[in-house]
Amino acid sequence: MKRDDRRQRILDALVRDGAVQLDAMAEEFGVSRMTIHRDLDDLETEGLLRKIRGGATIEPGSQFESDFRFRHLQGQDLKQRMARAALSLVEPGMTVMVNDGSTATVLGAMLTEKRPLTVITNNDAVMEALKAEPGITIIALGGRFSTKYNAWVGRVTEAALGGLRADIAFVSTPAAGDGHVYHMDDDITRVKRRMLDGAARKVLLINHLRFGHTALHVLAPLAEFEAVVTDASPSAAVCTEIEAAGARLIVAAD
Repeated sequence: MKRDDRRQRILDALVRDGAVQLDAMAEEFGVSRMTIHRDLDDLETEGLLRKIRGGATIEPGSQFESDFRFRHLQGQDLKQRMARAALSLVEPGMTVMVNDGSTATVLGAMLTEKRPLTVITNNDAVMEALKAEPGITIIALGGRFSTKYNAWVGRVTEAALGGLRADIAFVSTPAAGDGHVYHMDDDITRVKRRMLDGAARKVLLINHLRFGHTALHVLAPLAEFEAVVTDASPSAAVCTEIEAAGARLIVAAD
């Protein structure tokens, strides 16, 4: 098997299973452990995975989040449910901010149901979904394009957000714990922070498995959010933490 084909098979397995084991990959492809090590090293350098003991994963870590192209393919059912729950907070006539992220992408496509709306976003997939929709005024934030996040980031993006205000902002995160919300990427953190600063109401989107985790950068205190939308009931301790922060917990219906 050619190197590129082997690496694509590794990526396919990561999308399907979330993690791969080095020994299993070496046996499946009939190559040495060192060859798989080199494959994983190269894919890690490209930011496509995170090496762990005995293999690799695309699950978030304190300084790693997987490529948007992977996240967009995972957990579509739960993302649809979360987006539907978040959509219930939107009313026609609002100005809505939507950040980067795969769940936010699903929500963005649903916003046509609440038209007329003005939508402010740095999420390239949301821009593409809404740009030709009647009844939707889209303010597309420019800047430097991040392939990893499929979003526009940087000083130009942040400056544009400084001159805008919205009724509600939907901000997603891969980590929340100890009363705070986190992100591992500095550029993404700064854009999310500007969105929060410009919104009257703030809503957090988070997979329930990401509670109890931290990442490199603190984004905001949990108390800053009016509501927390998640896909399944978190632990009793997390529910108590959200309640203490004064936020409303919204668990997406099955």
